[in-house]
Amino acid sequence: MIVALIIACEVAFWILLLGGLSLRYLARMPRTGAAVLLCEPLLEVVLLVVTVIDLRNGAAPDWKHGLAAVYIGFTVAMGHRVITYMDVRFAHRYADGPPPVRPPKYGMARAVHEWKTAARWILACGIAAGLLQGAVWFVGESGDVTSLRSWQFKMGVVAVINVVIAGSYTLFPKRGVEEGATAVPTASPEAGAGAQAGSGERWGSR
Repeated sequence: MIVALIIACEVAFWILLLGGLSLRYLARMPRTGAAVLLCEPLLEVVLLVVTVIDLRNGAAPDWKHGLAAVYIGFTVAMGHRVITYMDVRFAHRYADGPPPVRPPKYGMARAVHEWKTAARWILACGIAAGLLQGAVWFVGESGDVTSLRSWQFKMGVVAVINVVIAGSYTLFPKRGVEEGATAVPTASPEAGAGAQAGSGERWGSR
């Protein structure tokens, strides 16, 4: 049941997102669209309540309960970013809004972007790990929490990977062509022809 509910929450998330943005920009009903978008946090609340009830009714904690905690953590941390991403593109396409701003590609600006991305992932992992710890305390010492601990370890690994990626952009910033390469002068066709003519004159003078 937990897995089916997670899938249903994901499907409902996209239905609410696309429906809310369509109401805002296509139907020209911004307040109604905003109200629909505000319903999305209720999905995480429903999933959390159902998961707690399932554990309270004596279900053995397993990977499904851990997956529910991870899903909630990532949806809470990343959901607003996804909504903003889609909102900007809907506004640009259907409401003459400004074009989406692409992330920087080079230098420290790229490193800052990577650290912001890593911060969102770390926040998601932290929320998930906190929910998993809450489940461990809820189950108590009498239950088998091996699966929940395994999910916590995975969240730690994901957080470390993101720190390593962001750190690599800081220590070894990506350089653009204009920064990383020294321009090598190349002779134009006219210059090449002139050089050949000059060479011929020199040989001819002998």
